[in-house]
Amino acid sequence: MAITLTALVFLLIGAALGVGGVWLAVLGGSWYYLIAAVAFLVVAVLLFRRRSSALLLYALLVIGTLGWAIWEIGFDWWQLAPRGGVIMVLGLWLLTPWIRRGLASPANSGGSSGGPALALSVTVVAALVVAGYSMSQDPIQIKGELSKEIVSDAVDLGGNMPDGDWHQYGRTPYGQRYSPLKQITTENVSKLQIAWTYRTGDVKLPEDVGETTYQVTPLKVRDTLFICTPHNWAIALDAATGKEKWKFDPNSGMNPDRQHQTCRGVSYYADPAATPGQPCAERVYLPTSDARLIALDAANGQVCPSFADKGTLHLEKGMPYNPAGYYYSTSPPVVAAGKIIVGGAVNDNYSTQEQSGVIRAFDINTGALVWNWDSGNPDVTTPLPDGQTYTHNSPNSWSVSSADEKLGLLYVPLGNQTPDQLGAGRSANVEKFSSSIVALDLNTGQMRWVRQTVHHDLWDMDVPSQPTLVDINTASGTVPGLVGPTKQGDLYVLDRRTGEPIIPVKEIPAPTGAIEGDFTSPTQPISDLTFSPPPLTGKDMWGVSMFDQLVCRIEFLKLRYEGRYTPPSLQGSLIYPGNFGVFNWGGVAVDPERQIMFGMPTYLAFTSRLVPRADVPAPGVGTKGSEQGLNRNEGAPYAVVMGPFVSPLGLPCQTPPWGYVAGADLRTGKIAWKHRNGTVRDSSPLPLPFKVGVPGIGGPIITAGGVAFLGAAVDDYLRAYNVTNGEQLWEARLPAGGQSTPMTFSLDDGKQYVVIVAGGHGSVGTKPGDYVIAYTLPK
Repeated sequence: MAITLTALVFLLIGAALGVGGVWLAVLGGSWYYLIAAVAFLVVAVLLFRRRSSALLLYALLVIGTLGWAIWEIGFDWWQLAPRGGVIMVLGLWLLTPWIRRGLASPANSGGSSGGPALALSVTVVAALVVAGYSMSQDPIQIKGELSKEIVSDAVDLGGNMPDGDWHQYGRTPYGQRYSPLKQITTENVSKLQIAWTYRTGDVKLPEDVGETTYQVTPLKVRDTLFICTPHNWAIALDAATGKEKWKFDPNSGMNPDRQHQTCRGVSYYADPAATPGQPCAERVYLPTSDARLIALDAANGQVCPSFADKGTLHLEKGMPYNPAGYYYSTSPPVVAAGKIIVGGAVNDNYSTQEQSGVIRAFDINTGALVWNWDSGNPDVTTPLPDGQTYTHNSPNSWSVSSADEKLGLLYVPLGNQTPDQLGAGRSANVEKFSSSIVALDLNTGQMRWVRQTVHHDLWDMDVPSQPTLVDINTASGTVPGLVGPTKQGDLYVLDRRTGEPIIPVKEIPAPTGAIEGDFTSPTQPISDLTFSPPPLTGKDMWGVSMFDQLVCRIEFLKLRYEGRYTPPSLQGSLIYPGNFGVFNWGGVAVDPERQIMFGMPTYLAFTSRLVPRADVPAPGVGTKGSEQGLNRNEGAPYAVVMGPFVSPLGLPCQTPPWGYVAGADLRTGKIAWKHRNGTVRDSSPLPLPFKVGVPGIGGPIITAGGVAFLGAAVDDYLRAYNVTNGEQLWEARLPAGGQSTPMTFSLDDGKQYVVIVAGGHGSVGTKPGDYVIAYTLPK
């Protein structure tokens, strides 16, 4: 009976591989699966006939598979396993007494199975040896070290504050995500323990949109932390104990049309002209998802009535359309030069009638509009007269900007005009400013320079990260630098005075062949400092078994793919890197003393398929905002279906690693090290801590103690790393997803703390929660 059932299993496997193998071969893919199918079918027949030669033939399949797998991908365990896992298990099963003895019976086979069984045993042992060896190898990683040399003694951190404070999203307007604190070091970080935990009470609700997320980085001023929550509550906490000081709920409501329900942070301001202790002498500015900016007294959370309209700035003013939920602010405004400067998010790919991407600077005390820079009308920055509107659907800035008050410049990361995948009819200004970094005069809003990172963007390659400002030593002297991470993996290292490259940028040929009526740029820029991955091939397709790997290989060849910047198509195109981004809003952290960076490059392929308007179904009842699935693009000739490129099991079709940590030298542009980051503990059926290298979204920080801290990965951990070589030094289990950027501070007693907000991320499916957790060294 065991032999008969085994033969049936082999027959079914052979049939499945045969159908898929023929399909793959017709598409121009590997012939291995078809050959393996024939072998499985013949082995099945031999098993039905109780022939010991089934073992010999299977031995040939094992050794052939082993040779083919090594030829394709070398000694990478995570790629060898799906190719040979099923075959190895079945080989071991064939060697069990229940099978082998049945084949040895003279009545059934006419001979002994000793020789064939020995042959199969040898090949199985050889495969196990290769598997064991590959487990000890990591051919993907880059080993090395960053220089420990302090190359700049008089560093410019970009802000005037105590070392133990954290006043803006990236600590200072420079967005370095660097702290000069060094009580926590590479030697003692492993001793960190929880100091306190606070729960906000703001949890994801059933009626919330999918991407309801905690992405906030707390601010710290003297003895108080300031945070916001997904539903835009502002909360002040005692930094030493985590006890709540005050809470403000703006009642921003629920709206299913919002694609994002999040708050990355609040903005802090101390009025230098105010008497200390008077109402609103220090303020916290809260952006909301219903397009308001509210000024609160930092001391007690009360609204500051002298700001704007009784404490509230209405950001929908001047917008060409006013559908609720289509425009909102998810990121903290910039505080610089007596102004509070606001961008905004628009719903991607909902409609051609989107709000303006205007950047507006308001008097930080009164809320009066000082200037506005509209990329659709870039030369006119004087305040918009009453009754007029900004340019609709101009490229927007949903992320965080940076500022250099000494140079008098604001640095804005810009997105793309929606629909992202359709470029016909874009204006000259849209073509100039989409997916770029723009420097604006802090006092007038006039453009000083622009550096575009994608020409004629058809892939949603917004510049997602806050530009990081850091001075860089070059052969011609110290240059005020800017580091701009991008979704496609390039890091633009520029002279922030002019936008000219410090690390070279060149143009390379790009795929052509857009849909009728559209076009593609013949070349695209790329920085010499890039984490852009090599193009995918069929051998890069992955699965937990040979079966889902085969499906991924077939799907890969069905899609249009010609490398980076393959245009969207009716056929369906593979976009790699996908719009999830190699880097996203978390950006990178830099050490301005050593002029090095720490980042978390992530690699996920996406698919993009255009749908003619006539084929777009009517909206379903209860539809909620999302950037995945069908994006309707109302008013455009095509909708688009987008999403990650995944197997039938919902796992990425491309081989891991999908997530890394990496370090690079900003003076040389060289990547010193790059290691897998994160485990599948929280994304697999069993909580197995296999270090595959998983995706993440969030950002890192660096401290003067030589330690980097990062949550972000889709397993629920906060981790500490040695910045010099990327070695993981410590990890703490989080009660929910840590898709936020941590921060660090110290109190008057010198004790240093590290804080992360763990509330999960709707888009990546991590566990929701409402935790704020502080860690410190034991007494």
